[in-house]
Amino acid sequence: MAGHSKFKNIQHRKGAQDKKRAKVFTRLIKELAVAARAGTDPDANPRLRTALAGCRAANMPKDNVERVLKRAEGGEGELYEEIRYEGYGTGGTAFIVEALTDNRNRTASEVRAAFNKFGGTLGETGSVSFMFDKVGQMIFDASAGDADTVFEAALEAGADNVESDEDVHVITTNPEDFNAVRESLDAAFGAPQEAQLTWIAQNSVDVDEGHAQTLLKFMDTLDDNEDVQNIAFNFEISDEIMAKLEG
Repeated sequence: MAGHSKFKNIQHRKGAQDKKRAKVFTRLIKELAVAARAGTDPDANPRLRTALAGCRAANMPKDNVERVLKRAEGGEGELYEEIRYEGYGTGGTAFIVEALTDNRNRTASEVRAAFNKFGGTLGETGSVSFMFDKVGQMIFDASAGDADTVFEAALEAGADNVESDEDVHVITTNPEDFNAVRESLDAAFGAPQEAQLTWIAQNSVDVDEGHAQTLLKFMDTLDDNEDVQNIAFNFEISDEIMAKLEG
């Protein structure tokens, strides 16, 4: 789509996350704790392998990781519940918000309040997820290699799709193939900036400047919530509008 870039949206999201590094670590530790409940041997626990890869990509200190794993081995640590919220944002946009929480009522109340504050509506489970596909996604910095090299390596490893621009390579896979592809590309290019199972919209909605501003504030509010692990959305912001908003 000329003049539009999903990469700019990814970069905005990543920029916001990078400013909140402590919160990124908190989220990774929660995911690690939940994954480790099924066993602390990465070879026998694919979710744990993914969580550990995320910790490596974020340069989390090894001591932090080992502390979580030891607590899990001892049957200690907080018990987090996985919850998925679905709803609509302003401008006819759709959102999936995934959370890990030790207090379902608190998280539901805070997520609902964020939707309401920014002109959205929280819906029932299933109300928007039919518009998304669950995929494995890896984001590599452009310095990992040129587009052709990354494309060939990703497809050979079993990836479904690769999209590149001047900043990043975004690689998607079937959820079942995610760990195998990630491990292959990790060996070829080093750790990705980000690697996770996420939701990708089947079709995107273009938004005007007013809606874009509101939606980005909404996402920042969700991102400030430590229970929120992942936000998926179906809108794109044109390069021109993004440049205005960042200017």
